[in-house]
Amino acid sequence: MTGYLAAVDLGATSGRVMVGAVRPDRVELRQVARFANSPVELWNGTRAALHWNLPGGYRHILDGLAAAVRQAPDLAGIGVDSWAVDYGLLRAGRLLGLPHHYRDERTAAGVDAVHAAIPAPELYARNGLQFLPFTTLYQLAAERIDGLLGLADRALLVPDLIGYWLTGIMVSEHTNASTTGLFDAHGRWDEALARRIGLPPSLFPDPIQPGTDIGPVLPEVAARIGIRARVTTVASHDTASAVVAVPMAAESAAYISCGTWGLVGVELADRVVDTAAREANFTNEAGADGRIRFLRNVMGLWLLSESVRYWERDGTPVDLPALLDQAAETAPPAAVFDVDDPVFLPPGNIPERIATWYLEHDLPAPRDRAELVRAIVESLAATFADRVRTAARLSGVDVRTVHMVGGGAQNELLCALTADRVGLPVLAGPVEATALGNILIQARAHGLLSGDLDALRSVVAASGAPRRYLPRLAPR
Repeated sequence: MTGYLAAVDLGATSGRVMVGAVRPDRVELRQVARFANSPVELWNGTRAALHWNLPGGYRHILDGLAAAVRQAPDLAGIGVDSWAVDYGLLRAGRLLGLPHHYRDERTAAGVDAVHAAIPAPELYARNGLQFLPFTTLYQLAAERIDGLLGLADRALLVPDLIGYWLTGIMVSEHTNASTTGLFDAHGRWDEALARRIGLPPSLFPDPIQPGTDIGPVLPEVAARIGIRARVTTVASHDTASAVVAVPMAAESAAYISCGTWGLVGVELADRVVDTAAREANFTNEAGADGRIRFLRNVMGLWLLSESVRYWERDGTPVDLPALLDQAAETAPPAAVFDVDDPVFLPPGNIPERIATWYLEHDLPAPRDRAELVRAIVESLAATFADRVRTAARLSGVDVRTVHMVGGGAQNELLCALTADRVGLPVLAGPVEATALGNILIQARAHGLLSGDLDALRSVVAASGAPRRYLPRLAPR
């Protein structure tokens, strides 16, 4: 028996709708729609602010779901995942404005306000999150300073907002809620923390677990897409979904979920919130089935994609695969650069910023595009290797294998250099780990699959073998 499910997978640069054909021993994915997801700049009276055009994205989602139904008329369900931290503010069920983009500069004032109310060590002990200036609690503090928060009676993270528009029901999914900085060690909203930093304690709905049936799509949505399918919560933080689909043995493997961001870590049963973890800036986020994703964010393929976008600003397309081939034949840079330097966070001229970084550190800058791409990939690989070793040291996990999933698994140079740098085998794939993890959680909720995460991962392993990269050099 084959069951069909739709995964709505929203990334920070593009969105997709995928159909999963689920059998007892394997899952096959087919992309039925893909669309760009780029920020828009809107004048706010003093500056151009970055926002997400979520209503436009929602229209693409509906088109994609209609295409999914045409290909699978007996589609059983829908699940939505997206990037973390961003949200929409609502009043009486109505969106108050386009959600801000996490790369918008407004968050600095929110960081100062939160840290004035609670010292960073105490905050880490409560929420277990690495410091990222765009974490939800900092964004909400900025909303309060701007006077906008008082207008809202609800906030919904991006996948929950899409789910609300599909079903009319507001929820907060557990894995994504854990990225807000407002979750406690017990998986509940930390209302005392919210009050302490001046946020409404009941702004978000109560959290629910992945695999919870929300309900059928609204009649208006059913008329638009062609079926009244049911919507199920998945591990709606896209990294949480990706980790579901990593075919790993938790006690001996690390993972790198590599797309716009690179998330490098291990899976644990309990949080690690000691001083060493805080100083290493590692985060503890909720995963499916009560697991903890102990990881650190790395800037990721954003450095490549934004460089390509800048080079293409005159309308001339750039052949990135060809550039990667040229980079593979180019000598490594004299030194790797700090991919997590905040200068690389905003959109814009990344190539110039990388060249400036080298010059400011009295190092030779890349001279052409191939050298710049080699510097990016080499620097990402070095950072990934360092984060794997740090995750192992802080958690006590005896890492013997590294799994690379997501778009980075297609980058042969990145996978090979990561294996070289970490001195361990790198297993690349699945590429579509996020959509696959989305489908797996849905499939279990619909009774198409059963078992724990290990059982779901055995289905991933049966659905396609990863590519193995062995280290060619001593680890650096």
